[in-house]
Amino acid sequence: MDVSAVSFGGDFFMADDKQIFIALAGNPNSGKTSIFNCLAGANQKVGNFSGVTVEKVEGSFRHRGYTIRLVDLPGTYSLSPYSPEEKVARDFILFQKPDMVVNIVDATNLERNLVLTTQLMDLEVELLIVFNMIDEVEKQKTKIDYRQFEKLFGAHVIPVSAITQFGIRDLLDHIVDIKSGKIETLKYKHQYSDGIEEDIRALSDAIAGRTAWKHLPTRWLAIKLIEHDPDIIAMLKPFPCWASIEESIGSTREKILRFEKKDAEVLLAEERMAFIRGAIKETVVNDEEQRESLTEKIDNILLHRFLGLPVFLLIMYAIFQFTFRLGEYPMLWIDRFFQLITRSLDALIPASMLKSILLDGIIAGVGGVLVFLPNILILFFCISLLEATGYMARVAFVMDKLMHRLGLHGKSFIPMITGFGCTVPALMAARTLRNRGDRITTMMVVPFFSCGAKLPLYTVVISAFFAPSMAGNVLFGIYIFGVLIGLISARLLKSTAFKDESEPFVMELPPYRKPSARSMLSQTWIRAYMYLKKAGTVILLASVIIWFAGTYPKNAELHRHYESLRQQAAADIVSLDRQEKAQQLPYSFAGRIGKFFEPLSRPLGFDWRLNIALINGLAAKEIVVSTMGTIYAIGDVDSDFRTLAESLRSDPHYSKATGLSFMIFVLLYVPCIASVAVFFRESSSKKWTFLFVLYTLSVAWLGAFAVYQISTLLGL
Repeated sequence: MDVSAVSFGGDFFMADDKQIFIALAGNPNSGKTSIFNCLAGANQKVGNFSGVTVEKVEGSFRHRGYTIRLVDLPGTYSLSPYSPEEKVARDFILFQKPDMVVNIVDATNLERNLVLTTQLMDLEVELLIVFNMIDEVEKQKTKIDYRQFEKLFGAHVIPVSAITQFGIRDLLDHIVDIKSGKIETLKYKHQYSDGIEEDIRALSDAIAGRTAWKHLPTRWLAIKLIEHDPDIIAMLKPFPCWASIEESIGSTREKILRFEKKDAEVLLAEERMAFIRGAIKETVVNDEEQRESLTEKIDNILLHRFLGLPVFLLIMYAIFQFTFRLGEYPMLWIDRFFQLITRSLDALIPASMLKSILLDGIIAGVGGVLVFLPNILILFFCISLLEATGYMARVAFVMDKLMHRLGLHGKSFIPMITGFGCTVPALMAARTLRNRGDRITTMMVVPFFSCGAKLPLYTVVISAFFAPSMAGNVLFGIYIFGVLIGLISARLLKSTAFKDESEPFVMELPPYRKPSARSMLSQTWIRAYMYLKKAGTVILLASVIIWFAGTYPKNAELHRHYESLRQQAAADIVSLDRQEKAQQLPYSFAGRIGKFFEPLSRPLGFDWRLNIALINGLAAKEIVVSTMGTIYAIGDVDSDFRTLAESLRSDPHYSKATGLSFMIFVLLYVPCIASVAVFFRESSSKKWTFLFVLYTLSVAWLGAFAVYQISTLLGL
């Protein structure tokens, strides 16, 4: 494959007229995004549970003289507009008019995946079916008659494996051959029963010729109207001819109900499933015992009614212990590296504003964040491993019973688990929930599932106040506390604001899969790159701003006093400079803002310095650590190069109770400005966005207050 250009989110093409516009469509967990990565060379998130791809992503590349523009649509089980991602996928195919729709099908689960295929056939698009995970099919000793399948579905079928990249070249060649006319396009074959076909034809004739609807397939419109699709009805209703069309729809639906004793949409769905089952019987021969044995044996333990939840907690506990113990050594190396840089520059650069900005601002702030890169990478690698193997879907299944008691279902736990990585994609993953009450409730509690950006702060505080042997236990406790607060909040919301029952949902359990080493390393690198990029941009800028806010304005009288002391004791100039910085800090902009909020934060054990860090943390949680690093670099009089953890440990104003309270507040309050913007976009409600901010702040204050007061009573 000749890949010479990749583009995301835009309408990029190479400068020639040989172009192919492809849309990738498929069920969640079908490997669609993995195939996108294989084709376009893009590094998108790949996870073995539904809800990973919630927005379309683009890539452009070259193959055999053609520029191929590839769009990865959200994973969807059908093209009925029950959830936002289904509507996004359907509208894109209808209105963007791709040259070809490549339908990615999980070949190990044909019956479920082919429901979407039959709906794509109804759209009468240029369809190419890709059977993914063909390596697993062969391991299961399953045989598929591809030629017969192509005849039944009226579309070419290409077997591939995204993991081994088997068939990827064939897929690309097939796309080009269809476009260039070297391969004859197969014809649409799927037909409903005679009675339904008559109704579809009659309604198609009534619709045909209407100028306003010419850009949509009339047969598909007829099917959707018989199914009483609300979006299509709303789209066609404003036209004058709607009255006569509506009358035809009503009589057709009434006839189906009278003769078939069921709703039209149910009847059409049943006919699709009957066609799919018949096609599978004709084309697939499998060994059921071989296929189910391994998965069933593992699930007997992981999905056990009593053992399932303890096993999950044990796995998460092991991950947090592993994160701290393995990350301890590279953290120490990075910390010593920055101390060495600081000492070297301190000796080389004469005292000046530039030196202060560089040492007390940039290196103290950015370096204080980069120290925790190993912990971030280890945690994300472990969570990605659980996703890739298929275990995360089991976690949602295990939680399903508990979630029902809260008024939700197991599928709501998927965005919550995603929140352990980052709150923004977790909020977007809530799109997979069809019920608006479920979506809003899930988005309201997602911030309590601690994102990776908060890990550096936990690491600093735990290192400052707890022994290394206790570090993993405390970290595990913080995460579990957030989960409990999230579940309690969900129950509260579902019993007050959203009393309606959740829609029924059957949890999909994909087969266990061996993770791709390439994919795991790729995802880990993406996390590292994003973290480093944020450190080199947002956190760098924030560190300079915080340095300025913590340095100016100066108290003139205090400055004159130290000037006279420096003239009298030249040998102690460095020490006097640091003492002046420490005493000037309360008079600075940052100091005044922090002191303004002290009446609110004092019951939580926070002083004005921690207040500054929390306010800056609204931009991004990593900035909490960089702010503290900058403030202590400015105001630390005891040691020139002590670490942030050592500064906190030696500060007489702080204790274990303060540390626990501070971590709880960071855990529970607004994740970042970006999450607020995404919440507003996903909820389309100013009221709920305001409540989102207010609720997280209120819960954070109450949680930190309770933890601080109880910890103080216990003498911590």
